[in-house]
Amino acid sequence: MIPYGKQDISPADIEAVVEVLKSDYLTQGAQVPRFEETVADYCDAEFAVAVNSATSALHIACLALGLGEGDILWTSPNTFVASANCARFCGATVDFVDIDSRTYNMCVVALEEKLHAAKKTHTLPDIVMPVHFAGQSCNMKRIHELSVEYGFKIIEDAAHAIGGKYLGSPIGGGKYSDITVFSFHPVKMVTTGEGGVATTNQSDLAEKMQLLRSHGVTRQPHLMTQPLEGDWFYQQVDLGFNYRMTEMQAALGISQMQRLDAFVQQRTCFAKRYDELLSDLPLVRPYQDPDTASSFHLYPILIQTQQIGQSRTDVFNALRAHEIGVNVHYIPVHTQPYYQALGFAQGDFPVAEAYYQQTISIPVFHAMSDAEQAQVVKVLQAVLA
Repeated sequence: MIPYGKQDISPADIEAVVEVLKSDYLTQGAQVPRFEETVADYCDAEFAVAVNSATSALHIACLALGLGEGDILWTSPNTFVASANCARFCGATVDFVDIDSRTYNMCVVALEEKLHAAKKTHTLPDIVMPVHFAGQSCNMKRIHELSVEYGFKIIEDAAHAIGGKYLGSPIGGGKYSDITVFSFHPVKMVTTGEGGVATTNQSDLAEKMQLLRSHGVTRQPHLMTQPLEGDWFYQQVDLGFNYRMTEMQAALGISQMQRLDAFVQQRTCFAKRYDELLSDLPLVRPYQDPDTASSFHLYPILIQTQQIGQSRTDVFNALRAHEIGVNVHYIPVHTQPYYQALGFAQGDFPVAEAYYQQTISIPVFHAMSDAEQAQVVKVLQAVLA
């Protein structure tokens, strides 16, 4: 089976992890700060906070920005459920903004219209969370302009997008947002096994997220209510979580980051080749906005089901039967039973729903061979014929 995504582990990666296993520290040593510095430097951000998953990073990002009971977060329906769940963890209300029919990212026209209506009903969001789907940045400049006008904070859900660029700058630099969150799951561009990082240029947000990832416990004198009693002394000054990243994860991440540009370059080559080889088939290839340079975490295609007389499910099953490990990204979050119980319904966000009915993500990963890509195309040609 040719998977839709897969990690690429080198001997250097393995050696980096082995060195940690031989060391004195498996947690809370020197590797996590080194990994944070590596990510921050790459993204041109002031601070990076590493945690055990991108979901954890989204959660503490929301908390750091003060999201809580009675507050509202808006995100995209075309994402994994974690993008919405993080607000629910905080006790906040979630709503969605429909997607752009070309980029599959949050539509800025729909966002502006929804903001205009929400202002009249005093239901403006406290946080807007655009999702950089498949590795392509949202229109962050316009979203930031709207944040200034309507007074909301911005968290970029860039789980798919490390290594991508927007307006010539690395995603995660924080020019148009308060916090950016990356994922290091095995199918992402670089991996730490599981793991996430939040970048920001605001020292208070970084400090708050550092506190929340480790039980709300601190040894920092300026955060404590009394002087240190000794080197052993600490205080819990907030209600936090055990979201810490291990030293092994961080060592793997540091090693993997050295190859990030090569990974993205290879994925970009595969995407361009798909663009050429699939141009005559009854499908829609992913559009790339000229303001962005995608990391190509995914290569989603839209099957022209009416033209071929087959459903998306028919095509999906046929590809899987031929050992092509396709997947679907994503089932719109608002159609999940949990969110329907909160009042959402089919038809609320029609562009995202129409996209879901036709989309299939075909294989793209750094270690994919030319022969494997040729096989994907060959099978697609046969199935769609």
